Amino acid sequence: MKCVYFCTVNIKTTYIVKKSNWILAAVLACSCVTVSAQESKGEPKGKAIVQVFSNFHTGFGHDNDDRGFELDRSYLGYQYDLGKGLQVKAVMDVGQSDDVNDYHRIAYIKNAQITWKTGKWTFNGGLISTTQFNMQEKFWGYRYVMKSFQDIYKFGSSADLGISAAYKFSDWLSADAIVVNGEGYKKIQKNDGLMYGLGATLTPGKALTFRAYYGLNEGSDAKQENIQNLATFVGLKLNGFSLGAEYNRIWNMKHVDGSDMNGFSIYSNIKMNKNADLYLRFDDYNGDESGFIAGVQWKLGKYVKVSPNFRWNHAEVDGGNQDSYMGYISCYFGF
Repeated sequence: MKCVYFCTVNIKTTYIVKKSNWILAAVLACSCVTVSAQESKGEPKGKAIVQVFSNFHTGFGHDNDDRGFELDRSYLGYQYDLGKGLQVKAVMDVGQSDDVNDYHRIAYIKNAQITWKTGKWTFNGGLISTTQFNMQEKFWGYRYVMKSFQDIYKFGSSADLGISAAYKFSDWLSADAIVVNGEGYKKIQKNDGLMYGLGATLTPGKALTFRAYYGLNEGSDAKQENIQNLATFVGLKLNGFSLGAEYNRIWNMKHVDGSDMNGFSIYSNIKMNKNADLYLRFDDYNGDESGFIAGVQWKLGKYVKVSPNFRWNHAEVDGGNQDSYMGYISCYFGF
């Protein structure tokens, strides 16, 4: 038998406390986890979750004064397999405030969940990952460089408090359902309504994936309209090449009647060798905002990735056009 010791680090930051924070505390408070040196199948085992996103960026042209180093986000947590299909996971998300006048780092509990896999079923409960754009984000594959389309434009949250279930009908067809509060993991529930989502994934072959998702986020009173979401995705993966495309539409954004938005994202990846790949992506949001990114990623060993990339953004503002050009060196550390 061997002991694996985990030391805790005190970080002075502003915390948004959620109801489920005792779950995270219980998981992370363990200072010693005893694990068998030679674990047999089905015995409990766990692993730490550490991911750090950082970058150096500089603007060109009229954005030339926008430059500096940035620690964009950190995920710190632990995942533990209890055996017999049961798993618990707790993750802390340390990032920046959405308020441009707030320069403090803010820590949120992103995940505090239990998962049970039995037969063709998978059940999740607690502060769980949502299903609205989880597949698209994984297929895009460069979250540390840029968020996926729906995450950038606030079509939904990547985690929320509730339950979900998924069923695999066959090797090529699966379906999932989710019921959560609807506010996301960064806010406590302030509305009485819930968010319901249904999704289906079709994989007719190893190379091709189709997915469709529909969500309904209830308004809390007569003054708030129900939010509706439609997300569609198709992905192609061949040897050393991938191509993904998604179309997304939201009705009554932020529960405002008639605030309807839509957009699409297309992204591709070409593997140059086992440690380097090239990627491209183009987004269009509601026809009046678009963006393009091109970059190269190098893997420096098992835990580090470095990606120089160039970004162009176009927006129609006050009857005119505004273009911005940025250069980034994005970095990732994680295990």
